[in-house]
Amino acid sequence: MFFRRNKKIALALLILVNFSAAIRKYDKSDLDGFKEEARQMFQHAYEGYLIHAYPYDELRPLSCDGIDTWGSYSLTLIDALDTLAVIGNYTEFRRVAELLATKVNFDGNINVSVFETNIRIVGGLLSAHLMSHRAGVDLEPGWPCNGPLLRLAEDVAKRLIAAFDTPTGMPYGTVNLRHGVPEGETPITCTAGVGTFIVEFGALSRLTGDPLYEEVAMKAMNALYHHRSNIGLLGNHIDVLTGRWTAQDAGIGAGVDSYYEYLVKGSALFQKPELLRVFIEARTAIDKYLKRDDWHLWVSMHKGQVTLPVFQSLEAYWPGLLSLVGDINSGMRSLHNYHQVWKQYGFTPEFYNIPQGEAGTNRESYPLRPELIESVMYLYRATKDPFLLDVGVDILRSIQHSSKTSCGYATIKDVRDHRREDRMESFFLAETTKYLYLLFDTDNFIHNNGGQGKIINTPWGECTIETGNYIFNTEAHPIDPGALQCCSGQRDMDIKAHVESQLLASLDPEVFSSLRGERLPKRTTRPVQKAKNSAKQFYIPTAPPATSPTVKKQESTTAEFAPKEQQELKVEDSLVVTSTLKPTNQSGHPDGDVSGVGTVELVRRTKKEILDVDTSTPPAISPPPSDARPSFSGNEQKGNSAYQNDRELLDMTTESSAAVEGGFTLPTFVKQFLSSKQFDPQAMLERLRANKRYDLNSTWSIDYQLLYCPAQPFLQRISVIGEFYETLS
Repeated sequence: MFFRRNKKIALALLILVNFSAAIRKYDKSDLDGFKEEARQMFQHAYEGYLIHAYPYDELRPLSCDGIDTWGSYSLTLIDALDTLAVIGNYTEFRRVAELLATKVNFDGNINVSVFETNIRIVGGLLSAHLMSHRAGVDLEPGWPCNGPLLRLAEDVAKRLIAAFDTPTGMPYGTVNLRHGVPEGETPITCTAGVGTFIVEFGALSRLTGDPLYEEVAMKAMNALYHHRSNIGLLGNHIDVLTGRWTAQDAGIGAGVDSYYEYLVKGSALFQKPELLRVFIEARTAIDKYLKRDDWHLWVSMHKGQVTLPVFQSLEAYWPGLLSLVGDINSGMRSLHNYHQVWKQYGFTPEFYNIPQGEAGTNRESYPLRPELIESVMYLYRATKDPFLLDVGVDILRSIQHSSKTSCGYATIKDVRDHRREDRMESFFLAETTKYLYLLFDTDNFIHNNGGQGKIINTPWGECTIETGNYIFNTEAHPIDPGALQCCSGQRDMDIKAHVESQLLASLDPEVFSSLRGERLPKRTTRPVQKAKNSAKQFYIPTAPPATSPTVKKQESTTAEFAPKEQQELKVEDSLVVTSTLKPTNQSGHPDGDVSGVGTVELVRRTKKEILDVDTSTPPAISPPPSDARPSFSGNEQKGNSAYQNDRELLDMTTESSAAVEGGFTLPTFVKQFLSSKQFDPQAMLERLRANKRYDLNSTWSIDYQLLYCPAQPFLQRISVIGEFYETLS
């Protein structure tokens, strides 16, 4: 028995020694060589896009021309911008940043994917905005809370926000950049399309001071959690109007992946422990029902039985995500499985049938996806295991050998014979090349573990930026948490108050009072003048634009909307038509029970009669001026109903045009515009706030008191070799 046990130990040691001997040892010069090769890969693809494809969205690397794919807004240029900063090409970064700030216009009559536009455009612009300081861009006063790229990001987000105006708070999958949700748009959206907004929208809210974006993103994530199955799993597609699951396969891959990713990253970036709690709960169900020998299969969300025994290329992000929560061992075991698939074909196919050990039928392509190299980068940063460098070199060599063309890098149409397809998606420059470069550039500023940073002055006091712990969105656009603190973090006085109450509470009150000024001197800072058109002044207009030069609302200096009983319309300058709504409900108020339809009187009066009217009559009030920023305090003005009455009045006036002197009529296109529904984001926000149906358990925060020290963001205090959490418990 003793000798048999020793034989097994000796055999295991022999295997371990042979495995260790097979792993190459890399020195600094080796890593520098691979880093330069990754940089040249990016540069070749980037220059190919500029020469042959710009201003189209993407390069076609076999035809060497361009094509619009996701929205006709030079997608690759925006997606690649922060990669220029990561690899140190600051001159080109400054040129492109200025070009985007002055030339790009998102006011197009085109339908776009809400998900893709958010992660690629909003995420890319936000990251580039936060990289501007490091890249030497001439900054506006008040940066990082102001700036042209930040304004562009908010402009795009405002165009996407209409998608969230649903009964559940979960967004539609498509919007028109000019007109909002298209008529007849399907309410079916994938899970990732609902839950992949908190990183970008949360960062936007923290930088601009507008809570709208972060709140709608959180409401959407909470709604998904509310609709989980009784065994804790989520399906693949959901009806955003009803909350009914239309695709009930549960997995960690396509259609679901970035929802789980944003639970972890949103928790870390915004100090929201409730999101980590949701992830831990979801991870428990995933390990119980999906995990088989370190693979993750697709199962029924309600019963947990296997429905699709495949590995998807998109699932390769999972080991990297596990490294962020400190579970290195599980991540490494899954990554070994994925690397075996890569070695089998030289790439990972979109689907890999695990029982049969082959690429899935009609799913044999590899569109230069980044997920595997993403996990390799995260795990190497956490472990420094040279095996991971081997994997990175395999990926680098495969792409160089089979994908490179004269003007870029082509999608692999079939991993079995390495036939190529005429497409290079923008994420190749935003993610794949960036993660490859960061794997080999171990001294890159992105890997800063908090040992250094820069102190800057803002109108709200001093703050520290570039201290590391960057959070990548799912398109690999890094967000600096320190920069967000500049615009939304605790002020000096708040920090001092916390220190006084928590750390010095044991002092004698009288002694403490006398020493207060000496121990905690006030820090004085000179405020930086805000730019006139700063992002802090951005707003979402609630008033519809003027529809005709002959139709004007009555002017007033009051900041309240008119009651529904009094609506007034000026026609030319000689005649005024006034409507009075006479409700039929018992309360006598038009906002009461409107089961009965009231009557409307149209009265023709001259300007002199209007001026001579009794002052006791409440005047009609115009909406607030267009340069006023809306309030989110909770006491909101009911502008939508007022505008609706205005439109009704205009319609009635048009119908009665025969009685109006001069034959006043409105053009048909104006009547169509006035009769259409006007989206009010502020009203949507208030409705979402009032709906408590999907709120998470508020007591969860108590379990994570570490995250709530206002004196310093927790990301700058913990060190798990640069990652977020040591354990899940």
